[in-house]
Formats: sequence, structure tokens, C-alpha cells
Amino acid sequence: MAETDLKRRLAERFRAVNGDHPMTDADDAYVDGQFVALEDLCAAEGRDPEEVRRLMLERRLPLPGYLRSDGREMVPADLFALAAEAGGTERLPAWFTAHWSDRATGQEEWEAYLSGRYVCLHSVTPETIRRKDRLTAAITAAPDEPDAGSAPWSERLHLLIDELDALEPAFTGYDRLRFGGPTSRDICVDAMRARFPRP
Repeated sequence: MAETDLKRRLAERFRAVNGDHPMTDADDAYVDGQFVALEDLCAAEGRDPEEVRRLMLERRLPLPGYLRSDGREMVPADLFALAAEAGGTERLPAWFTAHWSDRATGQEEWEAYLSGRYVCLHSVTPETIRRKDRLTAAITAAPDEPDAGSAPWSERLHLLIDELDALEPAFTGYDRLRFGGPTSRDICVDAMRARFPRP
């Protein structure tokens, strides 16, 4: 299929946000298992992919999570769910940001959501974003707790790690390039399990 102007502009916006990093065969395979091609999702939902691209460029829907090496825009299967829950893309910003009591934080999270970079969650909702933030903060702070190293502490820590593990996908090599280092899973799940193994 010939590249449209909107598809080209969307790819340019994606690279402006994420950098221009190559997608390997392993990256493509990972993304194929976690996301769906925008055009396939639109066909299944009866939507016009060009209109969806326009909404992304107008900052009314999030950018794709990935661009495959063949240029296909890869998006979450529930891409349209939050807009539907909010009552449409026009109402989505206010509905989304209202989930944070601090207006500035809500706006920051809206910008992060629009970037498409919330590939760190199986399902991106205000609730899962807030829960992930609380979990990563608690896991990071755990080694400094007064009873660190005790059996009750270890049980609490691993419950937190297990919950974060369930919220997050595995990530792929491309993610470590665009995020400039290890992912939250690398730091708060894999490294913490290695550092503090279950008794």
C-alpha cells in the first residue's frame, strides 16, 4: 500500500518523540505478539485509518507504540477504549486528567499518554498508570525500610514485585534504546528479584 501523507507525517512525529532507532527481527516479533497493526484494528472496528492518523497528529489519540521495521504503525488492541469511556475524543483530555488531584501531574500524564510511550503497561488507563507509579516507588524504597531483610519485609516486597510483573509486558531491545537505558521491569522486577530472592 502506498504511503499516504498522514502516514508519513505520523512516522516523522513518532521518530521525533522516540528517536530514529532500528527495529530488529526480534523487536518486530515481540511487537507482533503485544500489539496490532493500526490498519488491522481499524478494519476490525469499522474505522478509517486515515482519520485515526489525523486524530493522532491532532493530539486527540496517542501515537503508535511502535513502528515495525516495515513501517506498520503498531497500536494496543484497546486503542479506542479510553475515548469511548470518556464519551469521545473531545472529552478525553478532561476525563483523563481528572484522575489526578494535582492538575500539573494530570497534564504531564496526558502528555505521556499522547506520546504512545506507555508501552510499559498491558492496558493503559489512568488507574494502571497510577498503580504502576505507586508500585515502582514502593519497590524502589523497600531496601531502606527499617525491617529490610526480614521475612515479613520480603513477603511484602515480592507481593509488590509480582503485582508490577502482572501489569507490565516484557519490553524489547528497542525500548532500551528509545528510553536511553534499562526499563522499569529491568530495575524493579528483574533486578530486585535477583538482589532479594524469595527465601
